[in-house]
This record gives sequence, C-alpha cells and structure tokens, in this order.
Amino acid sequence: MAITDLLLPEFDHEMENTRKMLAAVPGDRLDFKPHPKSFNLKDLATHIATLPGWAVSTVEQPEFDFAPDGKPYSPPVLNSTQELLETFDQGVAKARAALAGVTDEALQQPWSLLQTGKVLFTMPRIAVIRSFVLNHTIHHRAQLSVYLRLLDQKVPGMYGPSADEMSELAVRQ
Repeated sequence: MAITDLLLPEFDHEMENTRKMLAAVPGDRLDFKPHPKSFNLKDLATHIATLPGWAVSTVEQPEFDFAPDGKPYSPPVLNSTQELLETFDQGVAKARAALAGVTDEALQQPWSLLQTGKVLFTMPRIAVIRSFVLNHTIHHRAQLSVYLRLLDQKVPGMYGPSADEMSELAVRQ
C-alpha cells in the first residue's frame, strides 16, 4: 500500500475539521488578541488558512527558505472569513493534488527548511508533511478554538460533538 493511501484519509479529515473551525471565525472580531504575546485572530486564522499550501512546496521542492533575502516571509492579507476560506480551500486542493501524485520514494527524500540560506532542519518529506503541515495545523486550530470560546462563539466539534453542539442536540430532543 502506498504511503499516500494512508495519508490522504487523515489529510482529508483534518482539513474538513479545520475548515469548520475557520468558518466559525467572526469577521467583525479579527483584531481580537487574548494576550499581548498572542497572535491576533486575523493573523492566527491567516496562518491556519495558508498551512495546507506548505504541503505543495514540501512535495515539489527539496527545500524552502522563508527569508531568502533576509526579509521574513510575509503572509497574504486576508480581511474576512470568506477570504480565509477561499485561501484555505485553494491550498487544500493544491496540497491534495500534490500529495495524491507523489511517490513513496519521493516522500522518503530529505527536505530542508532554511532561513537566509541557513538550514534549520532536514527531515524526510513525509515527516515534514505529518509534523509541519498536519500537526502544525491541528496545533493552531486548537488555539483558534480557544479564541472562539473566549469570544463566546460556537465552537464546532472536531472528533465528535462540541459542548455547543451537545447543547443544541439536547434542546432538540
């Protein structure tokens, strides 16, 4: 069985869950920041919306330098929930296509993250996809769920119904 036969169902499930969380972002509260050291809601949601696209460069390039000229990566400016979802959906589609077309041999090849030419780490591509795409997305998605709760927004369930969804189910019964 090919590695992607195992990876794609997990990818699809986590991307579907992530989309539900991004769809819950209140567009009128993008400036919300729970702590001075935290991302604001807009920056956190933008980061999450762009993470699936990282799978494409991981599959298609042997390395990525996020500050090749000494200037750090600058994310796109996304100013609404709709823009977040559009960016996310485009990244997911491109990532899924890249993952569906990659061989086991290519997934086992090394990939490096660089900053201004300096190698920060090198790992097999499959490890990068699992940790720096999937796990990284899940990590920030969990942060987003806390932001939503602090803003008194309904939090969608990820691996079963959320407390909000359980309350709605109880009311309907």
